[in-house]
Formats: sequence, C-alpha cells, structure tokens
Amino acid sequence: MDIKFEKGNVFEHISKEEFESLQGKIEACSYALREKTCKGKDFLGWLNLPENIKAEEVISIKNSAERFIDESEVVVVIGIGGSYLGARAVIEALSHNFSCIQSQKARKHPLILYAGQNLSEDYLNDLLEILDKKDYSIVVISKSGTTTEPAIAFRILKQHIEDKYGKDIAKRRIIAITDKARGSLKKLAMNSGYETFVIPDDIGGRFSVLTPVGLLPIAIAGFDVSELIEGAREMSKAIKNDLSIENNIAFSYAAIRYLLFKKGKVIEMLVNYIPSLHFFTEWWKQLYGESEGKQGKGIFPAGADLTTDLHSMGQLMQDGVRNIFETILWVEKPKKELLIPEDKANFDELNYIAGKRISEVNEKAMLGTEQAHKSGGLPVIRISIPELNERNIGSLIYFFEYACAISGLLLDVNPFDQPGVEEYKKNMFKLLGK
Repeated sequence: MDIKFEKGNVFEHISKEEFESLQGKIEACSYALREKTCKGKDFLGWLNLPENIKAEEVISIKNSAERFIDESEVVVVIGIGGSYLGARAVIEALSHNFSCIQSQKARKHPLILYAGQNLSEDYLNDLLEILDKKDYSIVVISKSGTTTEPAIAFRILKQHIEDKYGKDIAKRRIIAITDKARGSLKKLAMNSGYETFVIPDDIGGRFSVLTPVGLLPIAIAGFDVSELIEGAREMSKAIKNDLSIENNIAFSYAAIRYLLFKKGKVIEMLVNYIPSLHFFTEWWKQLYGESEGKQGKGIFPAGADLTTDLHSMGQLMQDGVRNIFETILWVEKPKKELLIPEDKANFDELNYIAGKRISEVNEKAMLGTEQAHKSGGLPVIRISIPELNERNIGSLIYFFEYACAISGLLLDVNPFDQPGVEEYKKNMFKLLGK
C-alpha cells in the first residue's frame, strides 16, 4: 500500500493515551460494519464492492465507453451530488489541466461536461450553444429520475439531442444509470430503448464511485477503471487485515478527527497543492458533510487549493480562530518536469532558484506552510501518495470512504442517510406550486 499517513503534530493537541483508548470503540465500529449491525446497515454495499465487482460488468462498462468514444466529441454527464462528483473528482485529477481547450485528437477521448448539478439558466443555455456544434452523447444518472436538478437538465437535453439527431439515433446516444427495477428514469429508459446500468440498492450516491455511476464516465474519459478498482481492492485488504489503531490508516484518521472534534476543532481544511485535485476535495466535502452532519454533530468539511488560497485564506488559517485542523493531501511526484530558467538581469531576484524544478519549489512551499501552521496552533495531518494515477486514486477513495463510515459511527449518527437534504426540496416544491 503506497499511501502514507503522517500524524504530524496532533499529539500536541490530543494525548497519545486518548488516541490509544479508542482502539476498542473503533474495533467495535468496524465489526458492526462488517457484520451489518450498525446504523444504516442496508447501505453497506460499498464495503466489499472492490472485491465483488464482476468482471463481466467491468467489460460491459468498457464496451459502452468505447462506443461513446467512437461516436462523440463531447459526453454530458447529468447528475448531482454523488451521481457526478466522484466521477468528476477522478477525471479532473487524471486529466490534462487544459483538456477543455485541447483538440479531440490531442485528448483522444471525448470531453466530459456536466449538467444537472445546478439550476442556472445561463449555464444550461451556454451548454446548449456548445452542443449545437459538437457530436455528443449523454450519460444520465439518477436512481429515481425525479431529482429536480438532473431531471430538468435531462428533459432539456433529451429534447435537444432528439431534435439534433432524430429519436432513433438519439436513443443510441443516451445511457441511463438508474434503479434496476423502478423509478421514472428506469421506465423512460425501457420505453425509449436506452442502454442502462444499475445503481445498486445498497449503495448511496456518495459511496458510488466504484459502481457504474463513476466507472462509466471515467472510462469514457479514457482512464483505466480496472486499475481504479484494483487500488480500492488493495486498500480494502489493508484496512481489513490490520485492526491496530496505530497502523490502520483509516482507523487513525477517524480517531484523530473524532478526538480533535471533541477538543473543539470543528472545521477540517483538506488542502492540496495541485489544481487538478480541486474536485477531489469537492467529492470529499460531500462524503463527509452529508455523512456526519446530523443531530447537531459533525465536522465542517472545507477545502483549499494551495498555494493559491494562501493569498486569500492564508491569514485566517495562520492566525484566525483555532477551531480548525488541517489535512494535507500531497502528491510526491508530478507527471511532468519543468525547470526554472536563469535570467541574467535577475529583476525578479529569482536566480537563487534557477535550475530547480517547480515541483521542488512547491514542495518547499508545502513544508514551509505546514511548519507555519503548526507553529500557529493548527493540528496538521499529511496524507501522501507517490503520484496521480488510477490505482492510487482508487486507494484514496476507499480509504476516505471507510474512514468516513467509522467517523460517523463514532459520532453515533447514521453515516448513510441524509434526512436534512429533503428540507429544501419540500420548501422549493411548495413555492413552485407542486
């Protein structure tokens, strides 16, 4: 297992005895997960998913992805929350930073665009302007088919794609990922002849990256979903084989978060130093926010893109209210190399770093920031992977999922429901006259 978990200075804020005393409680949480006796026990399909994914399902996903790759310049993924964030997190982490302006020949795969994650009229109009000029296909993801944001987007894009290609061709350009037997999207897909994949009944949206919900868009974007699954499988094995709170990184992370929360550290900043990890942070925010935030409990998950946000939020992180702790997500090896040139005039006074790689400067910025934040009273954890690839991302996904489940159970909440999400919907429907 290539992920490193460094506890940093946390034992300046919690005691080693407090940490070690959680061993029994965390083992009990893990046992309850494995035995399906915990809160939310009907939504534990993600737990053994890396080991249980069938080879024929992966082959089917890859074959469908190849069809869309052959036919499409653009593929629109319609979904909200867990129905799109996991896929986007992986795709953006592994893609060229400027894939949006690369030619399809340079990309070799369709550009993935997103709809149904907001209710912006301008966003959808701008998207339609692009789709007018591109060969495109649609992956629509919804268990029920009636979630407002994706349902509106699909209604509009369905009409657009049928007007553009005709119904017979359009139906080949739509894949629905939905419930296996019921719901309006399932019914529409059957009546219209769309290809379908199943969202398992026992897996909630934010834990669904390793189902067709995430795997199909990731495969269409050109990434190796078998390697993604393998990384998750390796992490699953490592977590389940060593139940020591000291050595099991999911246990350690959950325990530290719980103890810091008890000490008043109610905000966690997940920070990265690579722009392509921005949406990985967004996925993590949903995973932890929706899983823990119940009954007046839960750590507020926030994110920052460093060093960018050091020039905006850095002051607060360094000197603000000490109700924050920081988790660094670090990638040790960049994909490419770029040296800083020497300049004889040296107007910017940077010749002292001429000849160094930018990644070396970035690393020193990370280490310097880590030291500063520790001296400023922030507990700081660091999670490192060797490089950004499918296998390491798969390991990270499963690590965060398992630690999230333990974290919720430590707080004595159900990590797998989201009752509060329904409140805004009730008000919105009433205001719209439903």
